[in-house]
Amino acid sequence: MPVCPNCGYEYVEGVKVCPDCGINLVNEVVEYNEDDWEVVYTSNQTYEIDMLKDNLDGAGIASTILDQKDRNFPAPGDFSVVKLLVKKEDVEAAKEFIERYQQEKNTGDEEQ
Repeated sequence: MPVCPNCGYEYVEGVKVCPDCGINLVNEVVEYNEDDWEVVYTSNQTYEIDMLKDNLDGAGIASTILDQKDRNFPAPGDFSVVKLLVKKEDVEAAKEFIERYQQEKNTGDEEQ
């Protein structure tokens, strides 16, 4: 049964994204030991963190998202933070990956 890794709600088969969190559902919830993970990137844009997570996962670097946004109480501005965490043994590889991403992003912005 699909489960949201962020809020823990279970959904019926066929649902792919949590309607509350906007995060892709998983088939099982993995227990995370806080001491095994480190924040490697923060943003106020969920889509940016989702994209980086998908790319890190594709590169074989396990990652997870800590999303502190409260979508139930919309307010003007965006003061909440979304964090991308990786296992401590993957921190250096993840930081290198993210640094390349930022360089490519900045190069693309300059060309426009």
